[in-house]
Amino acid sequence: MSFYTSLSGLKNAQTQLNVVAHNLANAETVGFKKSRVDFGDIVAGSAYTNPKMIQGIGSTVEAITQNFSIGPIQQTGSALDLAVSGDGFFSTKTIGTGETLFTRNGSFTLDENGFVQDGADNVLQIFAPGADPTVDAPVDAQVPATNAGGASFAGLVVDTDGSVIASYADGTSETIGSVALASFIAPAGLKQVGSSNWEATGLSGTPTYGAAGSGTFGDVISGALERSNVDIAEELVSLITAQRYFQANAKAIDTATQISQTVINLRT
Repeated sequence: MSFYTSLSGLKNAQTQLNVVAHNLANAETVGFKKSRVDFGDIVAGSAYTNPKMIQGIGSTVEAITQNFSIGPIQQTGSALDLAVSGDGFFSTKTIGTGETLFTRNGSFTLDENGFVQDGADNVLQIFAPGADPTVDAPVDAQVPATNAGGASFAGLVVDTDGSVIASYADGTSETIGSVALASFIAPAGLKQVGSSNWEATGLSGTPTYGAAGSGTFGDVISGALERSNVDIAEELVSLITAQRYFQANAKAIDTATQISQTVINLRT
């Protein structure tokens, strides 16, 4: 029995080491959110077992929980580097497949077709001018190459309220929309898909869209990026704890082996 009890501890320690290593590997990943491992004990007993005699038979991983606390905001100076000061997520849609993703990584650029995207063909979603965020669906952020007067595109800025404003060579400017932010009733239920992107699931609930500066969505900060929320010192302590956890369970298996060997070698 003790072999399998300690084996569950070894497996759990390995899971914890893997999660801590993943956090440390992404300490410099923009928009990354750290995770932690939640353990639970396992007990075995029937309805007729004396509750004072029920034995524990190990532990199990109950969940790997994401922490969506806001990471440090780094100023970059680039107009299309965006950060959110609240709980909102940027919404993007993949060109071609139409897949909707959510991210805290606001490192956007303009492509040759005027789409504001993340470099991986995921286009930032915005509300069209005059749209109602509580009713109207967001659309792709695409900047016209010329304005109504035929003047060429000159630059793009994003205001604190999320307004995306394009300027043109004739000195005029045009608001093409406002950044669409999404929130979830249970963000820990979002599915990680890589590159600081998440997908909505049944556990997270459906996204609620809104404009920057409203509710808990937060303001949009232009010229800044949200860095990873990984605290390296904290993760190193967790790494040491996981290592000791692994060693203790390995020692328990070694001790059980020695006891078994002693029993087998008994002479009558």
